[in-house]
Amino acid sequence: MNDFITIAIPKGRILEESVDLFGRIGIDCRELLGDSRKLIFENPLQKMRYMIVRATDVPTYVEYGSADLGIVGKDTLMEQDKDLYEPLDLKFGYCRMMVAEPANLATHDDPSAWSHIRIATKYPHVAGNYFAAKGIQVEIIKLYGSIELAPLVGLSERIVDLVSTGETLRQNGLVEVETIAEITTRLIVNRASLKTKHERISGIIRNLEQVI
Repeated sequence: MNDFITIAIPKGRILEESVDLFGRIGIDCRELLGDSRKLIFENPLQKMRYMIVRATDVPTYVEYGSADLGIVGKDTLMEQDKDLYEPLDLKFGYCRMMVAEPANLATHDDPSAWSHIRIATKYPHVAGNYFAAKGIQVEIIKLYGSIELAPLVGLSERIVDLVSTGETLRQNGLVEVETIAEITTRLIVNRASLKTKHERISGIIRNLEQVI
């Protein structure tokens, strides 16, 4: 089994786009799109194994070598800062990591004058680094659910969150104030696997580069 390549992939839209992308380089993993509750799928002919995991767990499985490769959003990589090789931007799953605040606050707010603020976010590491680099003291409240709720109930003045179309912000009376980063989906590789399975992994990376 050591000659298998194991890939950790999260469920949802990333899974669908990943299956399509791998199909374009001749790696057939359409079985992953079925309604099975299996978490590990194997293709003995192609010597490929796939693990279905939570997006936030993908870097951990790859860093510790349980998976050779992983597919995950750049936001997760920025937040976790794992020791991984990140060779490829897969160019899908685009969104922006933004600072947002209530529209009525934004009408008279000046971000350049911020000195001490309170932020609610799923990304405390990214938010803390961002504001520290700007010399702004920040109190960070970590949430796991709907971040947009925090300013509406007075938990925080502002939020740091991912924004795609911006519709959820608008419906909750929030506006974008600053862009922290543009986010896309990335291919990540375990550093030891890149040495021990160099030929196969390099081939996958080259083939993906050609179709992206």
